[in-house]
Amino acid sequence: MRPFIFIILFFSSLSGFCYPVTNSYSYSGTGGYGGANGYSAVNYKVDSLRNLLASTLANKDNPTDTLTINRINKLAHEFIDVNPDSTLYYAKMAISRSLAIKYKKGIADGMLASGSVYSLMGQYEKAKENFTRAKLLYISLKEEASLGYCYIEFGRMYNNIANYEAASSYFAQALDIFKDLKDENGIADSYHNMGMVADNVGKSTFALDNYFKSLSLDIKLHDKRNSARNYNNIGVIMQEMEIYPKSLEYFKNALKIWQGQNNIQGVSTAYENIGEILMAEKKYDQAIVYLSKSMKLTKQLDDKNGISSLYADFGLCYANERKFPLAISNLEQALKISTDYKVDYNKALTYNYFATVYNMQADYQNAYKYALLGKSLADKLGSLGNRSSAALQLSIALGGLKKFEAAYYAQKEYEALKDSLKNDESVQKLTSFSLEANFNEKQRLLAEQHQRKDDLYQQKIQRQGLLSAIFFIIILGMVAILIIYYRAKRKQQNINTILEEKNHEVLQQKTDLDDQAGKLNELNTLKDRLISVLAHDLRAPLSTLRGLFGLLEDDSITHEQFLSMIPQALRKLEYTSDFLDTLLFWINSQMENFENSAKSFPVKDVVSYEINSYQEQAAAKGITLIDTVAPALAISADPNSIRIVIRNLITNAIKFSRQNDTICVSARYQDDNFILISIKDTGVGMSEKQLNKLFKSKVDSGTGTNNESGTGMGLLFCKDLIEKSNGKIWVESSPDNGTEFFFTVPVGTCKEPEVMMVS
Repeated sequence: MRPFIFIILFFSSLSGFCYPVTNSYSYSGTGGYGGANGYSAVNYKVDSLRNLLASTLANKDNPTDTLTINRINKLAHEFIDVNPDSTLYYAKMAISRSLAIKYKKGIADGMLASGSVYSLMGQYEKAKENFTRAKLLYISLKEEASLGYCYIEFGRMYNNIANYEAASSYFAQALDIFKDLKDENGIADSYHNMGMVADNVGKSTFALDNYFKSLSLDIKLHDKRNSARNYNNIGVIMQEMEIYPKSLEYFKNALKIWQGQNNIQGVSTAYENIGEILMAEKKYDQAIVYLSKSMKLTKQLDDKNGISSLYADFGLCYANERKFPLAISNLEQALKISTDYKVDYNKALTYNYFATVYNMQADYQNAYKYALLGKSLADKLGSLGNRSSAALQLSIALGGLKKFEAAYYAQKEYEALKDSLKNDESVQKLTSFSLEANFNEKQRLLAEQHQRKDDLYQQKIQRQGLLSAIFFIIILGMVAILIIYYRAKRKQQNINTILEEKNHEVLQQKTDLDDQAGKLNELNTLKDRLISVLAHDLRAPLSTLRGLFGLLEDDSITHEQFLSMIPQALRKLEYTSDFLDTLLFWINSQMENFENSAKSFPVKDVVSYEINSYQEQAAAKGITLIDTVAPALAISADPNSIRIVIRNLITNAIKFSRQNDTICVSARYQDDNFILISIKDTGVGMSEKQLNKLFKSKVDSGTGTNNESGTGMGLLFCKDLIEKSNGKIWVESSPDNGTEFFFTVPVGTCKEPEVMMVS
């Protein structure tokens, strides 16, 4: 059987008020730790608290404060019944943050939560260390209420390891503190725990008295959660008295409350106790069903005390079904756990169960051994029931071993203990019925008191009904006025929004018109410049030809002189033809229906063609043209656009280079997507002022090193054609240090180099 214990931890907020926080239920004797109470789903939402903490902790700029630490500790206690590991995680977080700001209350609360989990897991030395440090901090802070709950934790730990004297002392100290504070929750908790210790030492009457006192306060405080633990433990006393129907009634009351609260530890406790009632009634198959349900939940909580108790129950149940190997296996598990975790009550019980199983198999030697062990430990614990059971099994074992005299004395001892137990049971039964009758009377009086309060409350509600109706009408009228005002305000806001949008559209249209006007002005300027260039550049070669033919017609020059002038005239015509080709191609590119016929081709083909075309012109000025472009480099662009760009940049380089200067055309990968092409000369270079005028619509072309003239339009065409090819063009230059033009074009693919024929 498992009695159930309830833990409340006490916290204080920054504003000075105190509020209780439940820690865990614990077991005495055959029980263990588990199950949370306190901030249940009814009063506090774990998810909302966790989300609130997550948002607070996620912001690293927020300093740690006492309110955050209190919330962390509260969440730590909330997890004890479902996930003790989470309790340890949050408790350690609270301790760490409290140490950082020297918040002693936060440290103490975190240690109290950690100690409760360690006690649940059977790590009693760690539990004691944490409880002791928490106690010293509470004393230094004069936190009386928290100190009281710390004493209760100490008592439960000592109760679990069967140090009943120490447990009683701590519970008595806690009761004194709570009585001084008039804390009815703490008083009820203290009575409950004192009842558990009394039950463990065989003082069932005193145990029942304390349980009913605790239950009476719980009902007064409308505390169903705490009532459930008392229902359970009163049922345990009834079970010991073999009043099984009444015991089952109390267990079911506790189970109903715990299931409603989704309290895992409480449900597992009720299942085990109901299973033991069914065992006593020899309904072993049904008992195993309930014990299995309990074991599943108890293992989930890692409750060593409860697990050892359940293994012992399974062992006895299987033995009664004559499944002895299963019985021995389960008892061995129970003995190992109770030994490892120092649960002496369960250990003594398991020894007696071993003796019982071996006597059932007529293995009297093993039965004798375990009966002696059970008797020795039961005598030490002072448990009347365990002592009686050990004496009975010892008598049976000695009889089986033919040691009749020793068996006789053991039987006499058993009968003496049984008579004492029966006498106590008779008194206990009468007392329990008396206590229950008194309790029911208190229940009735309390219900009548509540009914009177409810009647007064209903009358008060009726008197306030008229006032409430009047206030409701007034509020309804105010709400109607507010709605009308809100709608009017919203309508005005919508109108203002529409006006703002229209104003924005008008301003945007004005901006677009200004942009278009600027573009038209630029185009008009460009048109005037083109007309001027065409008028000048077309008239000059035509005038030259007209004058040449006029001289020939007048016989002013000889035939030989005429022939010598023809090359110069042809160069001017060729220059004019190239310019017209470039101009017409550029004008065509400005049309809306112009399609940039981009394709992949080796850039070497275009560069070589233009170098060869201008080799003679460069040589005439003593300039060296160099082509370092690799044949494998392919670009993706319109070939004619690239040809015009390279031609213009080479002719510019020749124009502004001197004798013995060099012009180098190179190309390389800029990155995976673009080829960088460079035309570099060692000519006269340009000043920063000249550089800033390049690629603009208003450019005045300077004369070359041999007084060559130009239109000033070439670089403008180049910039436009390169940008249409998805590239960029720029220049670097300084006076007397030459000039280097760069432009980029997309990388292309070319299966095999081929000479490009460009017209």
